[in-house]
Amino acid sequence: MKTLMIKHEAGKSEKPVNERMRLLSGLPRVFETISPVQKKDVEQANEMRAKVNTQTPVKGKGLSNRGTNAANRCPQKRPRTASSDNSLVRNRQQLLDPVLYSRAAFLMLQASVGKSYLLKRIVGALPPKSTYATASTGVAACHIGGTTLHAFAGIGSGKAPLEQCIELAKRPGVRQHWISCRHLIIDEISMVEGEFFDKLEAVARAVRGREEPFGGIQLIICGDFLQLPPVTQASSQTKFCFQSKSWRRCIHLTMELTEVRRQTDKRFISLLQAVRLGRCTEEVTRQLLLTGNNTIERDGILATRLCTHKDDVDLTNERRLQQLPGAVHKYDALDSDPMLVKTVNAQCPVGEQILLKKGAQVMLTKNLDVVRGLVNGARGVVIGFEGTERPLPKVRFLCGVSEVMKPERWVIKAHGGVYLSRQQLPLKLAWAISIHKSQGMTLDCVEISLSRVFESGQAYVALSRARSLEGLRVMDFDPKAVNANPYVLQFYARLKKERALYQTSLDPYFGGKENN
Repeated sequence: MKTLMIKHEAGKSEKPVNERMRLLSGLPRVFETISPVQKKDVEQANEMRAKVNTQTPVKGKGLSNRGTNAANRCPQKRPRTASSDNSLVRNRQQLLDPVLYSRAAFLMLQASVGKSYLLKRIVGALPPKSTYATASTGVAACHIGGTTLHAFAGIGSGKAPLEQCIELAKRPGVRQHWISCRHLIIDEISMVEGEFFDKLEAVARAVRGREEPFGGIQLIICGDFLQLPPVTQASSQTKFCFQSKSWRRCIHLTMELTEVRRQTDKRFISLLQAVRLGRCTEEVTRQLLLTGNNTIERDGILATRLCTHKDDVDLTNERRLQQLPGAVHKYDALDSDPMLVKTVNAQCPVGEQILLKKGAQVMLTKNLDVVRGLVNGARGVVIGFEGTERPLPKVRFLCGVSEVMKPERWVIKAHGGVYLSRQQLPLKLAWAISIHKSQGMTLDCVEISLSRVFESGQAYVALSRARSLEGLRVMDFDPKAVNANPYVLQFYARLKKERALYQTSLDPYFGGKENN
């Protein structure tokens, strides 16, 4: 909408065409692309706004200094895309240029640094027809408008022998992906298994017929290996991507973003940094134990419990919903292809069916209005239902907003380049959610049980969902739950020591200081 507004305002400077000339004219032979906004459009829009501000007449006095002064006191808000802001342009180029012009880059992005925003900027700067945005999980893929890495690759789980994987990737629909792909983005890289990464690299070279790393595809890999590791069988040892044979041959640039955006309390940020590195000092233990006494329920909105196991989540939500009095309201999703429900379920943050009652604890699953606080992860409670034919739930959120929730649409890129959509209420039951499903969310009131933590990085991911220590309650805390994978720590330590790997900081883009 901002793009269209800028284009519209820029067009006002052109000579108007009367209706007769418009009717007699033929169709234009050349159409101008209106996105992305070009520098001349922003300059023209700003010139038009400046003229309006300086020429607005004051009632009864024509043009006067009062109008100009008023405009100066309350200047019009300029679009954030304005190229006239030279410092913003420099910082943006400083961020994007190394990534866009490197053969392969690894963006080390820890929790709470605004990763989704950054990835969308990168995706928007690349040509859409040859850019494929993927992630190791369906929920993460949905956040960036992409597909799962497994769906893109078309080789199933990747457990088959390499020759069989290559044959699978050479199928007509899948092969077209590999051939047309020039830029491949992989998010949540920590959950991609090392052997699978090696298979992908070999498949890319074989299908594309080029011996360059990944068959000449530019790689942009994002994530933090100190978060959730790959899901493997209990009998097998975890192997990260950086432990694969092809990692060092593929990755030429490593960049790190460290400025935290989700939390503002320096004490909490320091605590999270210690937990991320597996350091549970006496002070960290003391602060986390103190949160056990926090009363974080407010206005009938209870704390969401983060669980390590999905079965605990389902049982908790079903039991608590049954305990509520009143009638159950059922909402079925409208899918573009009912035959591919499993594919949509794997990537969409909302289910094919939602059951609600008055008093149900719910969570928003989509950014609806950031200014009003209606963001992904916002907590609320159902206070009633409005409407006669198909009553819709009215939710009071912790931010103070009460809103009747209407169905929203999610578009998912599935196997073979097919786009699927789901229309459903942007809500999910929120007495409990799994740590895996909470990735990317910001929770205002969260209760965490760390007694059943079974993976390194799980405690850090769970704790970093909270916005503040005041909105966090840690139950049955055990310092043993805080741990970091030693191989990851060694890998990160090596990155810092190796000056051959060009390493810079992305902090200047967000207002921090540059660290080379």
